[in-house]
Order: sequence, then structure tokens, then C-alpha cells
Amino acid sequence: MTMGTIYGVGLGPGDPDLMSRKADSLIRAARHVAYFRKAGRAGHARRIVEGMLHADAREHPMEYPVTTEISFHDPAYKDMLSAFYAECTAHLRGLAAAGEDVVVLCEGDPFFYGSFMHLHERLKDDVPVEVVPGITGMSGAWTATGIPVTWGDDVLVVLTGTLPEDELTRRIAEADALVVMKLGRNLDKVRRALAATGRLEAAWLIEYATMPNQTVRRLTEAPSKPAPYFSMIVVHGQGRRP
Repeated sequence: MTMGTIYGVGLGPGDPDLMSRKADSLIRAARHVAYFRKAGRAGHARRIVEGMLHADAREHPMEYPVTTEISFHDPAYKDMLSAFYAECTAHLRGLAAAGEDVVVLCEGDPFFYGSFMHLHERLKDDVPVEVVPGITGMSGAWTATGIPVTWGDDVLVVLTGTLPEDELTRRIAEADALVVMKLGRNLDKVRRALAATGRLEAAWLIEYATMPNQTVRRLTEAPSKPAPYFSMIVVHGQGRRP
């Protein structure tokens, strides 16, 4: 029997109209659709494709055993997620072995801070896997500000708010243009690092970029509370211009 293919399909930043034609075609034709979600939730990736799935499509939700309940520094966090990804991989491998193609829905781009990467690493040597790139969330975020993010020779740095504060401060100081992801409870820490480098006044906070509830404001105008999952900070470059 011919092996099925696992497709990691990038959905883009959230607006269904920003999906590629290839992603749209694969999703509409799929007979097996898998996606990650938090237990008890519909799943953001699934919401993006609402109304697009074939009537006969079988859905395979993959529910995280843990998200923010314990620190990712805790050894138990890594163990639980490793077992979870192994279980998901075994399920997808079984479908592929039966000759079934599976579309795995991926927010943003599958190879940019996405959960699909952990499946790809476990499947790529023995199962056909194809990755369909998508517009990244950060592209949606800086576009939402209406300001170009890089000019001329600007160096763009992408950071995660989970880094230690001294590391954030050092890397922010070295950057021309900046994107900070994974904010959540780290927002105030990132705010302090930006202030320490004199970049706070130039920082923008974008929540739910390209989605109906999108908000764009200066970080200095944002309240001191955890940021939602779909949020990023952007500091625009001011480099060489003709």
C-alpha cells in the first residue's frame, strides 16, 4: 500500500483570506484534518478554517496535556509534552501507513515557533511529510501598525519574552528592529528591558493581529497585566533610506 502524506499547512496570522491558495486547496480537499488545541477549547487553528472542511472530513484534535499550568523549566513539563508529541506522532503515522493523507493545521508558519515542528522531527525519516508555509503572525503584527518594520541595513531581531531579563536587555540593545513574542505573564519583564535600553517609547503592542478583535497601541498606553496569547511587541527600525 502506498504511504499517505502528512501535510503541515500554514494558516497565516489569523485572517482566513491571508491563507495561500495551496493551503486553501489542501484543507478543502482533506479527508483527515488534525489540529492542536487546549483541552476544553475549540482550538484557534480549527476556528480559522470554519466552513472550509469537506463534509466527510474526519477531525483529529490533539489536546495539549499542559500549557501554562507549570513552568517550562520544570522537568515534568518536557516529559509530558514529549510523551504527548510521541502519541500524536504514532496516531498520524498509523493513518499514513493505512494510505491516508492528513492535513495538520498550523497557525502562522509551520516552521516558526510551531508545535508541528515536533511532529515533523519525529516523522520526517519514515513518513512522507510536506510543509506548506504561511504568513507569520509577526508579519501580520507589524503590518497592523501601518509602519515599515525595517529600512536599508536594519537588523531585525526576534525574541521570546520567556528569556531572562538580562538577556532580553542585552539583545534589545543590539537590535535595530525588534519583535518580541510569547509575552503573556512576561509583559512587564519585557517592558522593563525596553525601558532599560531606551526603546520603550518606540514599542508597539499588537494583540490579535489580522483578527476581528485586533488592537494596536503604544506599549506605554497598555495596562500592566498579562498579555493575551496572540500578542506581540514591535519596535520599528529607523535605518538607511534614499
